[in-house]
Amino acid sequence: MHLPLPQLPAQLQKGLRPLYVLHGDEPLLQQEALDAIRAAARAQGYSERSSFTVAGAHFDWSAVLAAGGSLSLFAERQIVEIRIPGGKPGKDGSTALQQIAEGARGNDSLLTIVLLPRLDKAMRVSAWFTALEGAGAAVQIDPVERAQLPGWLAQRLAAQGQRVAGGEAGQRTLQFFADRVEGNLLAAHQEISKLALLHPPGELPEGAIEAAVLNVARYDVFKLSEAVLSGQVLRAQKMLDGLQAEGAAAVLVHWTLAEDIRALKRTKDALGAGKPLPMALRESRVWGAKERPFAALVQRASEAQLTRLLQSAHVVDGIVKGLRAPGWPQDAWQALARLALQLGQLAR
Repeated sequence: MHLPLPQLPAQLQKGLRPLYVLHGDEPLLQQEALDAIRAAARAQGYSERSSFTVAGAHFDWSAVLAAGGSLSLFAERQIVEIRIPGGKPGKDGSTALQQIAEGARGNDSLLTIVLLPRLDKAMRVSAWFTALEGAGAAVQIDPVERAQLPGWLAQRLAAQGQRVAGGEAGQRTLQFFADRVEGNLLAAHQEISKLALLHPPGELPEGAIEAAVLNVARYDVFKLSEAVLSGQVLRAQKMLDGLQAEGAAAVLVHWTLAEDIRALKRTKDALGAGKPLPMALRESRVWGAKERPFAALVQRASEAQLTRLLQSAHVVDGIVKGLRAPGWPQDAWQALARLALQLGQLAR
């Protein structure tokens, strides 16, 4: 069954499913969902836990299958957690996961939890994922979008008995909070926990949030990509400044921007070859939050514009590695800012 994340607590109160699949790219929300399942399992006597991480195509699945097929001398019920960071279990893994799904049905001595990143459509209709979903509950963990972040922050504050002032002042405070954490939920969670330690329940004093989070913005290089692709040039520049101040690697920032530019060019070439836009995006591995801005940009940009962008990305690749280029800044971060500006202006 498919289970929306907000419905997980109510479902756990009704009784554990024999198998859960948690898939998504938001580490805080995935960890909280995992903790909730573990807590419910402990309350029902699952006192032993085994954990496996699938590393590469040559992973030995026999140990996972053996763990699910045997019980400890000290525990009648156990939890088996399987992490697949790459999202693709491979041929042997696909067979093993289908076998695990089949064995989970009606087995109240074993709880299996499979943890995956965000899955594309092809993975969600694969035989192994369909088998897992049919044997238990698949929980899709979506990121909190930028526009939803102030409301999410207010809900988290309310959960610990705190709130901001009402009216426009409160909305400005939440917007400030959202701007400082830049979509990084782990950073937001840390600052909300700090507020619980600094202030009693009730309405937070004026300036409390500003004082607590003033210098703690954490910038995510992948959020930078979303800002650039959406044409948010000023926000992108602010994020670049933040990444530089926090000691982020210029090479990683360049790789992120260059990957987007290469994907845009591949998608444009696929459209030129007569492929429909959804297929072209899927083949370029574009989905989720990037899909809409990608679709708009790739239809707006010309072949010549994307070719020039690709050449600029090649030039900046050399600059961040210490090479000089005529007509470009020698400083890596200034060169990255120009590249982001070129792409951002094309997206506006």
